[in-house]
Amino acid sequence: MSDSPKPNQWQTLDKDLNKISQLETATAYVSRPLLAPGIAFAFIALTVLLAALFFEASTNSFVVIAAAGFGAYMALNIGANDVANNMGPAVGANALTMGSAIVIAALFESAGALIAGGDVVSTISKGIIDPAGFAETRIFIWAMMAALISSALWVNLATFVGAPVSTTHSVVGGVMGAGIAAAGFSAVNWPTMGAIAASWVISPVLGGVIAAACLAFIKTKIIYQDDKIAAARKWVPVLIGVMAAAFSAYLSLKGLKRIIEIDILTALLIGVVVGAIVYVVSAPLIKRQSEGLENRNKSLKVLFAAPLVISAAMLSFAHGANDVANAVGPLAAIVHASEFGDFSAKVEIPLWVMVIGALGISFGLVLFGPKLIRMVGSQITKLNPMRAYCVALSAAVTVIVASWLGLPVSSTHIAVGGVFGVGFFREWHTERRLRNSRQQRPPEKRIAPEERRRRKLVRRSHFMTIIAAWVITVPAAAAMSALIFIILNTLVV
Repeated sequence: MSDSPKPNQWQTLDKDLNKISQLETATAYVSRPLLAPGIAFAFIALTVLLAALFFEASTNSFVVIAAAGFGAYMALNIGANDVANNMGPAVGANALTMGSAIVIAALFESAGALIAGGDVVSTISKGIIDPAGFAETRIFIWAMMAALISSALWVNLATFVGAPVSTTHSVVGGVMGAGIAAAGFSAVNWPTMGAIAASWVISPVLGGVIAAACLAFIKTKIIYQDDKIAAARKWVPVLIGVMAAAFSAYLSLKGLKRIIEIDILTALLIGVVVGAIVYVVSAPLIKRQSEGLENRNKSLKVLFAAPLVISAAMLSFAHGANDVANAVGPLAAIVHASEFGDFSAKVEIPLWVMVIGALGISFGLVLFGPKLIRMVGSQITKLNPMRAYCVALSAAVTVIVASWLGLPVSSTHIAVGGVFGVGFFREWHTERRLRNSRQQRPPEKRIAPEERRRRKLVRRSHFMTIIAAWVITVPAAAAMSALIFIILNTLVV
């Protein structure tokens, strides 16, 4: 008699194997969302471990080690939220894939932080509070720790709900709240806070107006011309030259301060020279690239793709050079106060602190950045290379104008404001063309208000979410920081 399995035994075996396969699939499905937080936690743990090995024999080592961990956590959140503003338009316009955008942003953010990051930073976040108002070093350290924790928590919450917020403003709010809790309202520099509050309005409005004006220029001079290719050969090199001039001046002001101090007039002169050189070089390249292209809008996207990618990389470099130092400022202040036993409005940022910022931003961007990149790039309004180019150009020009006027601005607010400006300009332009076309043909059936709202080119839900997040960033971070300071000061003596 044969010992081979019977048919029903094969069926039982198949069912058991199928159950195991389903269990493996379910396990992979459940564990996949935990991968990114797990890697982030490992990065924070590694930072804490290295800080513990480096500072094990120093005084206040526990404070510095804890601050290093929270600094790594803050850097992860900067990468997850702030960097999306630089890469979102390029990804939304399909000039870059998500993977390429993440690689470029990680490289240029890190390069900006490590090569051109400011070696001296106002760790009291541009004079928000007066260090002399603190009674002792311990109080100052806990205030900076509270500011670091609260700003990181707030940016994390904003990323979770899909709202791009300013990390610099989060740090400002955190420092202000901890300063009030530690030394009273008199410790806060209220005129400076007023200027920062004004930037909430000035940054996005100025960025939006410049982006809309740029798009209007492109539509008038290139898109609506009979011979689009000939118009592009004439004006695209000019626009590339303007972009090069703006970014050269921008990087001179924001990215080279570690090497040499440059005033606004010198930066503008550098921008003009570089812009002229780039125009001379790009004109024959654009002419060669445009040969054989069809006379339609799709062909124009090809000519704007490369400048858009370059502008996104330059925005990332400048962001790494400028904003990262501000974000890790409280960590630098804690390290300085712990090592020297005093506190100062300005301290040198140690190299290892900048490395934490640079690596944390890269990890945060890779692990959590795609959500905000998609939101900025495609969910607010539809972008193509021309519109995204206008957003990038407006970011650089707005910083130059704001620096000339002496106004504190947020790169986040400028970039997102540029996206809104492009979207609202398209709405206005589309409505105007529809009105003109209706005057030349018989009246059509009236569109219901609900349908008109559905046809809007800017998603109002994202608009309201982002504006609300901007408005409450400073007070929310301040309230959280004050509460955290009180807890730290009470529990740790």
